[in-house]
Amino acid sequence: MRADPALTRIAAKVERAERLTRDDGLALFASSDLLALGNLANLANRRRNGDRVYFAANQHINPTNVCILRNTCVFCSFARMPKEDGAYTRSLDDVFAEADAASGNPTREFHIVGGLHPKLKLSYYLDMFRGLKARHPEVMIKALTAVEIAHLARIERVGVREVLKAMKDAGVDSLPGGGAEVFSPAARATIADRKLTGEEWLAVHREAHSLGIPSNCTMLYGHVETLADRVDHLLALRALQDETGGFLTYIPLAYHPDHNELGETLGRTGTATTGFDDLKNIAVGRLLLDNIPHVKTHWPMVTPFISQVALTFGCDDLEGTVVFERVYHEAGAGTPMWLSYDEIITLIRGAGKEPVERDSLYGPVRTFEGYEPKHAPVRPQGPAPQGSLFQIAHRKRDMATAAVDGAE
Repeated sequence: MRADPALTRIAAKVERAERLTRDDGLALFASSDLLALGNLANLANRRRNGDRVYFAANQHINPTNVCILRNTCVFCSFARMPKEDGAYTRSLDDVFAEADAASGNPTREFHIVGGLHPKLKLSYYLDMFRGLKARHPEVMIKALTAVEIAHLARIERVGVREVLKAMKDAGVDSLPGGGAEVFSPAARATIADRKLTGEEWLAVHREAHSLGIPSNCTMLYGHVETLADRVDHLLALRALQDETGGFLTYIPLAYHPDHNELGETLGRTGTATTGFDDLKNIAVGRLLLDNIPHVKTHWPMVTPFISQVALTFGCDDLEGTVVFERVYHEAGAGTPMWLSYDEIITLIRGAGKEPVERDSLYGPVRTFEGYEPKHAPVRPQGPAPQGSLFQIAHRKRDMATAAVDGAE
């Protein structure tokens, strides 16, 4: 019996696989009956994905944190001005050296995002993509947010379509979903007033889809947005998916208030989104986005343990191994920098689900029937140990190789 009577009508629609409305979305976000929301979202997910939970053997690469929006995106803890302490821009040789952690282990995807550098040309990124493909032809490239792509188009004085075509020709397989934040003009005026508008973000993804480049989509929640802002954002994503069918997965992203101006202004330094809200955003996303195949939980933001629970709240993707995550850890995320195969498989199985390793486009790469983890998972203790990026990457390579030896 559902504690929230407002969910009874919505539950009947979900059971009939009927599309939910804006009012339904508002009622879902307003409800405090989290278990009922989870059950409905789990039903919607199981219809589409069964008990499968996907993950990627992926490696995050952030070429630069220099960004012209440093002083206007007040929620961001990653960006730096060119001469600010902590600013960096990697040479291509440095990027290739970091990516060499993919050698000898089962990495399937490079996830590449960074800042809006005022001087880096499109050629820098195209040379990076070609170099990565030449060195690791079996690894897919998911690269550059809509904001980065529009920035490069302005620098080069060409259209977004021309940038996307050049990226595709250089080896990019898909786009990440970052930079969407929340589409509400009022919220964007507060948190990112010089960033792409919601309409402009959607236009970049529409163009990518028209070129046969699939993408992810996101929503940043837990800052100044209203519940109505969340619903309208999700409905805008749903409308574009109706038009193009190009979104692969939806990822709700939790705002971290540490080390950024917005968190200080709101007086929320040292706090974070609640597990209740994290799970609600997964569930409502699954229920409203009936035309997007997958919903991903981003464990570096919400912890591996909330992500494990999310697997019964409508979620079918546990992100991946990651290797070295900078963007959210700059914002105060206390989660580990990576998870091993054994940890991921144990988390998924612990939720009663079936782990499936995937590529960037959700092609199944490996299943794990009969696989027994070699290393007992331990409770993650936070960010990566001290050491150079090269040392950390190679330490991770050794861990991943040892963990996967028994899976092949």
